[in-house]
Amino acid sequence: MSFLQVTDLTVAYGAIQAVRGVTFSVERGQIVSLIGSNGAGKTTTLRTISGLLRPVAGTVLLDGKPIHALPAHEILGLGVAHSPEGRRLFARMTVEENLRLGAYTRSDEPGILADLDRVYDLFPVLGERRRNKAGLFSGGEQQMLAIGRALMSRPKLLMLDEPSMGLSPIMTQKIFSTVRELRSEGTTVLLVEQNALAALALSDHAYVIDLGRTTLSGTGHELLADPRVQEAYLGEGVAN
Repeated sequence: MSFLQVTDLTVAYGAIQAVRGVTFSVERGQIVSLIGSNGAGKTTTLRTISGLLRPVAGTVLLDGKPIHALPAHEILGLGVAHSPEGRRLFARMTVEENLRLGAYTRSDEPGILADLDRVYDLFPVLGERRRNKAGLFSGGEQQMLAIGRALMSRPKLLMLDEPSMGLSPIMTQKIFSTVRELRSEGTTVLLVEQNALAALALSDHAYVIDLGRTTLSGTGHELLADPRVQEAYLGEGVAN
């Protein structure tokens, strides 16, 4: 049994089906990517796994147990953290206040303090500016904060939606390096990323979602070498 198993997931916004039978699995300790064009259903899939949306059909199993009917806070309590597209930080709150919100389901203050230190070790700029308001940060610094906030729940599964969006190549490299480090520490990562080249190079396994359906799968290296993926997603604009 896979750590996360998504089977025949169907999600609709009113009469419009955004996801039409997506199926994929994530093994414990892996980095798994979902790639595809804009509007393919990737973000909707993550939002459904985290409980922000309810599926019309299909199942989401975590460690063999169904979670697709649970409220979002219970899913978070089971170890699924979601760093959303667009970061969704509280701009008028400080770095540390935003981070502490990521631990709102916890009551172990010594552990929370230890995890704050861990986030500051991962992203030193956050520690240096912990009393500054999040809205004053650059896009890259805000992305670090969004990931740090998700880590404060001590997730077993960390879901990252477009972590490199709008970032410089140097900052993108920093974010992906951090993802590798988290995987080496035992965190399982499910990644949605428009930069397909970087995502596939990073991933143990990957799936292509097209028009709300899973159309291809393989290791990251297998999909990098697949002519269909190269033609559709690895053009010059994406690679750069």
